[in-house]
Amino acid sequence: MDSSYSVIPKSSYLELQKHTDNGNPAKPRSKLLSSDEESFVNDFDDHGNGCVVGDEHGDDLDFDIDDYTLVQGKSNAGSGVYGAVFNLTTSIIGAGIMALPATMKVLGLILGFVLIILMGILSEISVELLVRYAVLHKARSYGEVVQCAMGKTARLLSEICIIVNNAGVLVVYLIIMGDVMSGSVRHIGVFDQWLGNGFWDHRKVLILIVLVIFLAPLCALNKIDSLSLTSAASVALAVVFVVVCFAVAVIKLVEGTVDPPRLTPDFGSKKAILDLLVVIPIMSNAYVCHFNVQPIYNELEGKSPQKMNRVGRITTLICVVVYASTAISGYLLFGKDTESDVLTNFDKDLGIRFSSALNYIVRVGYILHLILVFPVIHFSLRETVDTLAFKGYPPLSESKKRSLALTIILLALIYIGSTMIPNIWTAFKFTGATSAVSLGFTFPALISLRLGTQGDGLRLGEKYMSWFMLILAAVVSLVGVIGNIYSIQSKSD
Repeated sequence: MDSSYSVIPKSSYLELQKHTDNGNPAKPRSKLLSSDEESFVNDFDDHGNGCVVGDEHGDDLDFDIDDYTLVQGKSNAGSGVYGAVFNLTTSIIGAGIMALPATMKVLGLILGFVLIILMGILSEISVELLVRYAVLHKARSYGEVVQCAMGKTARLLSEICIIVNNAGVLVVYLIIMGDVMSGSVRHIGVFDQWLGNGFWDHRKVLILIVLVIFLAPLCALNKIDSLSLTSAASVALAVVFVVVCFAVAVIKLVEGTVDPPRLTPDFGSKKAILDLLVVIPIMSNAYVCHFNVQPIYNELEGKSPQKMNRVGRITTLICVVVYASTAISGYLLFGKDTESDVLTNFDKDLGIRFSSALNYIVRVGYILHLILVFPVIHFSLRETVDTLAFKGYPPLSESKKRSLALTIILLALIYIGSTMIPNIWTAFKFTGATSAVSLGFTFPALISLRLGTQGDGLRLGEKYMSWFMLILAAVVSLVGVIGNIYSIQSKSD
């Protein structure tokens, strides 16, 4: 077919010229930018707050092209909707799934199921608001859009929350590994069932061995590209856990061997009420993925807020189904004996055929899942710490010594945390009441309320929803922190 258009040769380039006051072009300063790469160039104002300067059409932007280095290389096509869904789902589904059956035990089936859906919907709304204003102000990270709305101090606080949240997640991973492999006071570890008593009964020693031999070499890598396939494997292993747990619960329910579950919360004891106060922060921790939303959006092919909203809604639906299936089936299986880490319950006969094999599949499979996910979470933690501690230094990938030093320090602190915190319930109570609720609800609500007065304003319903999320986050944080402190004091007494 004939066309009046001709192919632009690969050797061509874009010439950017700065004009003088009289309108004549100044000396040209050439930069080679692909069309995709050019769209990512952000201009910064005199205050350095990372927001776009100029009108909503992008005219009269005040920036110096000399501030930008030569961009080389061919841009990637980006990921499709389902690739983005997979990445976002990987960011959400992690160790938090193991605490959900225990939250169901505290809340009862009805309230627990409603909260799983409600938290999922609220998280999805907060993600959509975050995407809208990040795109409007051309922010490429969680911290940048926070800075556009509230300044540098707020950005610093948000990055600290990311560090606390990710470090807390990694501590939980090590606790779960210790619970499953070494066992606990009331449960037998996998190694004890396989090999009998041995050095693996020393929980701290076993966690240290796993950390040094398996996790440290992966965490020491400077590039995450080598772990690109581990997300697929980790999600597959998590799905195996959910399917097995749900199938066993259905079989026992049909056979009539499941004890009747409690449908409503228990207010009959002081401990039950205290657990009820701190269980909602644990639930709010389950959907936190907000700090990974913008990087996923940046790599989305043909990216637009509408397409990213579709990604978020599909992801939320998947996570709600997975979480509800796990929480309900886990609680039905073990009832009042459900542990804060439900994996530790899989050390006894399930009352069906091939029970022993299923137990090993569930526990060993999820340990492998955590080993594969651990380095990915550690990478983002290390990058955020480096951004705060070594601002203005060359990228971390260019300094092997700094990268290795940060890796050793972070892994040492995470290991110490895993030996001091008794169980994942305690860890999730604190992170859920502080950093998780801030990242998932407080900051997105504040961003929408602050930036909603500019350009694309908030609709009335969105404004009310933002205020609701902000008030909810404040209440959850206050109640969660008070409940945690009271719980610690009660145990010490």
